[in-house]
Amino acid sequence: MALVARALHTSGARFASTAAAASKDKYKVLVVGGGSGGISVSNQIFDRFKDAGKTLADDDVAVVDAAEWHHYQPGWTLVGAGLKDKTELRRPLASLFPSHIKHVPEDVKSFEPKSSSVTLASGRTVGYDILVVATGLQINWGGVKGLSQGLADPTSGVSSIYSYNTCDKAWKDIDALRNGKAVFTQPAGVIKCAGAPQKIMNMAWDRYRRTNRGDNVKVEFWNGMPTMFSVKKYSDALNTLRVERGIHAEFSHNLTSIDVANRVATFKKSDGSEVTTDYSLLHVAPPMGPLDVIKSSPLADQAGWVSVDDATMQHKNPEYSNVFALGDCSSLPTSKTAAAITAQAPVLTENLFSFVDTGKVSSAAKYDGYTSCPLLTDYGHVMLAEFKYGLEPKETFAEYWGDQAEPSRIYYHLKKDFFPWVYYENMVKGTWFGTNGAARPDFS
Repeated sequence: MALVARALHTSGARFASTAAAASKDKYKVLVVGGGSGGISVSNQIFDRFKDAGKTLADDDVAVVDAAEWHHYQPGWTLVGAGLKDKTELRRPLASLFPSHIKHVPEDVKSFEPKSSSVTLASGRTVGYDILVVATGLQINWGGVKGLSQGLADPTSGVSSIYSYNTCDKAWKDIDALRNGKAVFTQPAGVIKCAGAPQKIMNMAWDRYRRTNRGDNVKVEFWNGMPTMFSVKKYSDALNTLRVERGIHAEFSHNLTSIDVANRVATFKKSDGSEVTTDYSLLHVAPPMGPLDVIKSSPLADQAGWVSVDDATMQHKNPEYSNVFALGDCSSLPTSKTAAAITAQAPVLTENLFSFVDTGKVSSAAKYDGYTSCPLLTDYGHVMLAEFKYGLEPKETFAEYWGDQAEPSRIYYHLKKDFFPWVYYENMVKGTWFGTNGAARPDFS
């Protein structure tokens, strides 16, 4: 770490210089991933140097991502509930980059942190002074036998809000069901937006209630986790709501296979035994995990995530001290949400800037694990879960609008209307800082 820090510190003037254009095969800051984390932090990094009077040159900051589209993924629950058209929630990725951020439309094939470089899918090697990893995670559609077959069949009754291609199928299936059993699943282990499986379940339950189908459709929740939610305060409130609504639940039941032809789902219990249930509608939250390119790289911890400090987001290996990570790909022990990124990005930016400027990360910029999950409870109400490391609630609005475990219409409109708007208006531009709003946190 000392060697890298000294090299960066002694070349600080060159790092901030705009006199010479960066080589197309090496960038001062290379961000891998153009999702919520990568696109917001790339802009924040550029702006932080500019505000310090150390403006980077155009193309000094590059984002590597081959995706054609950028998606507002939290909106897919709204699509599954019939509240949004999925095409409204995406933009061409290339269109989101300002002229001073270089877009490299490729994927990374491998990481070589010892040489401060990555190899792209084309075979091209790209170097960096600083690397920020923001690749997201991998959805393992093949982790449930029969799932891909069911999703591809428009008459199967199997759907998932966890992809652009299938989130509208969830709404079609929910709206079309007139009687029978609607089963909603959540896998064991880490997934992004862990509240989403029950959000769509709640919206389906309310849809049936509002259209006089409540007595004809039985809604059930089969959860691979032991409780409704990881934070006890919200878990207790959600479970009370579930019981009041007559929604049957099975916990520590992990979906393993689907017999699409006979509409039977098989689950593995915590003791290793298996049980089955029939369904008319089956909404699946698939298993997820780290991307193979991360898992197989020197950057990964034993679980396959990018191994970073919980507070600073700098890599834990001193040899890779010029590497940072945020979002779903990181080892940060908090819920993987877009809201978490709004808190992580400014902390990472400040630590990266300090590392380049002084050779060490900031002593003041510390991430406390903040994340948020706006839990849709029906058409008109949201329970706004906000918490930090240790699964401790960290609520923003409770003193103004009351207990956030109580579903509220105000939070519903934040989820349905404000958050999608502010995402493309500010967050992707690096000008939204979560609970700080449009004001960048002051770490002085």
